[in-house]
Amino acid sequence: MDQNNLSKSSEEIVEQRGIVSNRLYKDGITNNSLGNDHIGVELLSVKPEKLYEAISSLKKYGFNYLQCQGGYDEGPGKRLVSFYHLISLQDIEELEEIKEIRVKVFLNRDSDLSVPSLYKIFKGSDWQERETYDMYGINFQDHPNPKRILMPEDWRGWPLRKDYIQPDFYELQDAY
Repeated sequence: MDQNNLSKSSEEIVEQRGIVSNRLYKDGITNNSLGNDHIGVELLSVKPEKLYEAISSLKKYGFNYLQCQGGYDEGPGKRLVSFYHLISLQDIEELEEIKEIRVKVFLNRDSDLSVPSLYKIFKGSDWQERETYDMYGINFQDHPNPKRILMPEDWRGWPLRKDYIQPDFYELQDAY
């Protein structure tokens, strides 16, 4: 492949990116465009080490509200995903169209399951990150209170993982 074809294919890849993905890419934040979801919202993925930088930039671009953070399991032996839904909140009279972006971080279940906490950017991520940790075992680095939120502190395992094996018996402590 000659240099012209190589640069042309690189330009085509950039054109296939969504508007936000392309902007992050131009700002030096590596990401992968995942196209649009069923309602036309742009999806992109970033590596765990780029998450904090990407979300900080998205907030500067006007995505100033973390609507939802969560996790899911793609299936036994497959990846775990931490996802983030960001929207732009502004004066309702000036709102012509809701701006949204979805960001995903894919994690191999047999490797490090850590991503940076977004608590310093969005305080509302506190309980959402704790729930994702509690159900899937994804660790949020620098979270101010990284404890279980739904399950007892001594619970073993991550109940929403597809490979979770439910214990035959769990002794509840008498609270009284």
